[in-house]
Amino acid sequence: MTPEEKLTELGLTLPEVVKPVAAYVPAVRTGNLVYTSGQVPIVDGKPAGTGKLGAEVSLEQGYEMARICALNALAALKAEVGDLMKIVRIVKVVVFVASDPSFTDQPKVGNGASDLLGEVLGEAGKHARSAVGVAALPLNVPVEVELIAEVA
Repeated sequence: MTPEEKLTELGLTLPEVVKPVAAYVPAVRTGNLVYTSGQVPIVDGKPAGTGKLGAEVSLEQGYEMARICALNALAALKAEVGDLMKIVRIVKVVVFVASDPSFTDQPKVGNGASDLLGEVLGEAGKHARSAVGVAALPLNVPVEVELIAEVA
């Protein structure tokens, strides 16, 4: 089953690439690696939610926002390489979580991105990962995800 077929099976559609909010591009390829810029949970041109984990945003909401970020990262990756079938593997994922100082479940938020990548890409979606708490993110979103992918 192709990644696009898996997305359909999951009831998901690959969105248009989110337009950068500053001076950068959504993805860059160098050799057989593609680096995505940080992708935030934008749906239909607007943040899917705002606030900090452990304050205005629940763990479950953060998990879902990380899934949206990963879906946006896949869109940026596809735009760069033309076909998700070219993904050999996701090498590294970095998840930034805007957190209340008492919130310590950043890895559980990051699972939203990791789980989506595994569901869509199977073995190729298994990756190394960091999940980091931060004071604030662009547009006051609660989560941002970037990834590095090896492509054919």
